[in-house]
Amino acid sequence: MKLAGMASNRGRNLMNIADRAPGGAEFAVVLTNSEDAPVVEKAEKRDIPTETVVQKDGESRKEHEQRVLDALADYDFELVALDGYMRILSDTFLAEAPTTLNVHPALLPSFPGMDAWGDALDAGVSVTGCTVHVVTDATDDEGNVVDEQVDAGPVVTQEPIPIYEGDTKSDLQERVLYQGEFKAYPRAIQYFAEDRVTVDYDENVVHVEGDESGEFPGRRVASHDRTADLRYGENPHQDAALYADYTVDEASVVHAPQLNEGAKGLSYNNYNDADGALNLIKEFDEPAAAVIKHTNPAGCATADSIAEAYDRALSTDPMSAFGGIVALNRECDAETAEQIIDSFKEVVVAPGYTDDALDVLFEKDNLRVLDVGELGDRTDSLTEKPLVGGRLVQERDLQTVTADDLEVVTEREPTDEQIESMLFAWQTIKHVKSNAILFAKGTETVGIGMGQVSRVDAVHLAGMKAEEHAEGKDTEGAVMASDAFFPFPDGVEKAAEAGIEAVIQPGGSKNDDMVIEAANEHDMAMVFTGNRCFRHD
Repeated sequence: MKLAGMASNRGRNLMNIADRAPGGAEFAVVLTNSEDAPVVEKAEKRDIPTETVVQKDGESRKEHEQRVLDALADYDFELVALDGYMRILSDTFLAEAPTTLNVHPALLPSFPGMDAWGDALDAGVSVTGCTVHVVTDATDDEGNVVDEQVDAGPVVTQEPIPIYEGDTKSDLQERVLYQGEFKAYPRAIQYFAEDRVTVDYDENVVHVEGDESGEFPGRRVASHDRTADLRYGENPHQDAALYADYTVDEASVVHAPQLNEGAKGLSYNNYNDADGALNLIKEFDEPAAAVIKHTNPAGCATADSIAEAYDRALSTDPMSAFGGIVALNRECDAETAEQIIDSFKEVVVAPGYTDDALDVLFEKDNLRVLDVGELGDRTDSLTEKPLVGGRLVQERDLQTVTADDLEVVTEREPTDEQIESMLFAWQTIKHVKSNAILFAKGTETVGIGMGQVSRVDAVHLAGMKAEEHAEGKDTEGAVMASDAFFPFPDGVEKAAEAGIEAVIQPGGSKNDDMVIEAANEHDMAMVFTGNRCFRHD
């Protein structure tokens, strides 16, 4: 798409669009009505042709607009983009030119005047922004401006911008430009360049195809409130803060009160690990406990009581659990609390505590105690990861595998006990960083191999952890879960050396037949889930 840009001053939005070329759009020409407009030099540096058409003394609006049209007549363009073009356009121009866009520094219809920033500050609002809209005629038959019709054309897109305490007009003007207009205007240009826009002048609306609401709308706007300044981020040289989304009603460490107020506040890493621990124990209906270290489970288990579940989880790798995060899916009682304080832990997360449990936990001055309240359902359906320059957004991995979902692919059939153990292992390994391997017996972890770049190395690590770190556990007769398929038989062969007798994995490798053959040779049962559960961050 070819554009004609029109500006009276610096034309910063036009140059931003030129540099970004949204949807492949390029400027055929930039026109100004001011002889001294800096936009001319900026455009010429980008090899964009320029035209200057100054309104003469005594020249009417319509006469000037006709000369503007004449100056543009030799250029081929499909869209006009205004940027601080200090003239109200009439139908003389608009009826002859293609669709014309303008950007206004407020969320129209609020603050439509020339001083939108000052008006927003005077009004005491907490949010302003910018609006990209189609320009429509705001003059009467004599060419006089009709104020209420200025900036009243159909809205293409808007971008909200917060107003902070102590903001000056200059502060707000800069933020609206760089954080608002520099996003919204290129977005609008891209809509037109991709032929996704229908302008309905009768209804005064713009329809954008593919921008409908849903899980992944064409545009996401998130608004979070800062609730805490953290001591530092992942490392002491990084500043950090906690922001909350109060529309989320799922049990969350972000919204959980810290019951021992005298203890130091949670750090960036504490929140990250506590969130991971809480999400893991939400997988289970039975009493469940997990110990998390550096966002990976050091151990997880379910049992008849929460105290027993914690004991089994901790015994998987008590050395790695030192300084870890504990999560429980039942009210914490005094028996469990006594076990927790027996070794150094950073945070405990649970849906409630007995008074006796709190008395025990508060003996440790800096053990942070979070009450997330009733766990309830998992209602937050998306997860996201910030990237430099954007965000990745995906559906949350809420898969729950049942016995009916499993495909037995080996000569040996798994026993009912092995199936129970495999299902537990699958729900747990979803929360282990890839490449991930997990050994389990019953409904407790025995060894966990996480974050390896080779799957066979993850098997080796799980076996080493079980042999060297687990207390009262061994891998003989255990089951193995793999978060993705085995590309070669070596992982199964390494597991057989550890005494693994059953395997749950997604399947889908081009070498599945070789992997199944290795399992048969070692008299192992193997089932496929048909779905992998990578966790890369």
